[in-house]
Amino acid sequence: MATSQVAQTTQRPAPPKRELSVQAKAEERLAWIFLLPALIVVIGVAFYPLANTFYATFFDARLGSNREWEFIGIENYVDLLGNSRWWAAVWNTVRFTLVAVSLETLLGLGVALVVNSKFPGRGLMRTAMLVPWAIPTAISSQMWKWMYHDVFGVINDFFTRIIPILPTKVAWVAEANTAIWALVAVDVWKTTPFMALLLLAGLQLIPGDLYEAASVDGATGWRSFVSITLPMLRPALVVALIFRTLDTLRIFDLVWIMTGGASGTETMATFNQRHLIQFTKLGFGSTISVMIFVVIAVFVVIYMTTIYKEEV
Repeated sequence: MATSQVAQTTQRPAPPKRELSVQAKAEERLAWIFLLPALIVVIGVAFYPLANTFYATFFDARLGSNREWEFIGIENYVDLLGNSRWWAAVWNTVRFTLVAVSLETLLGLGVALVVNSKFPGRGLMRTAMLVPWAIPTAISSQMWKWMYHDVFGVINDFFTRIIPILPTKVAWVAEANTAIWALVAVDVWKTTPFMALLLLAGLQLIPGDLYEAASVDGATGWRSFVSITLPMLRPALVVALIFRTLDTLRIFDLVWIMTGGASGTETMATFNQRHLIQFTKLGFGSTISVMIFVVIAVFVVIYMTTIYKEEV
């Protein structure tokens, strides 16, 4: 008897979907009417330039030239995919992104946990931690370029005279084995406060009652961090990771000011600038832009697929 009841229950058809009422349909139409101007603006600002860029990839075109565009099919894509410097730029960008975002996340989480606790001067600390992020990238990049200088830079002076752990001065941004990591250090210094700010907002949304209950149950600080803080912080952490990853994959100004893409630091954006602006190759530069879009889209798909699987 019980088995038959269970079988009947499991085989019960799903209830039919309820149709929207006349008022609900009218509200839906009104919503689309209000959204239509914004959609038109998005199409005009974002999708049209993207489509035009994709269209230019099939032509041999020069920037600022009156010469008629010559259709060459997928030749630009073939040339780009066969270009070793392009793949080196992709590897430099991906390597830079993985290392920088990982360090920024870990350090940002540590800073957020510190400033989220109660201690004298917490407000001043929260304000001071945003100073590196508030400085324009062009200014901070030039400042660090001078600090890294192999003759009069303060970093070499510090490590050779004040704390003499280096035997000689190092050309940090001129040598291939140190340049990329010097750039990573600058990016981490500048952007860690941004990660800390995002994670701090997530920490402040966690109810304090959870920690009190865990303390009553005898949970240690580490156990509370693993069982309460990290799970509750996950939405803010995901948003911070996506923002920083997509932003770092497009990095240009920091690299261009400090090294100009030399010494093994050329990124996808600097590679594109060199061909599109300096060499005025509009068709080839548009191809590079499309491929940068593809690389970023791959990271977005990986992020969203991972998040969706964890939620399911």
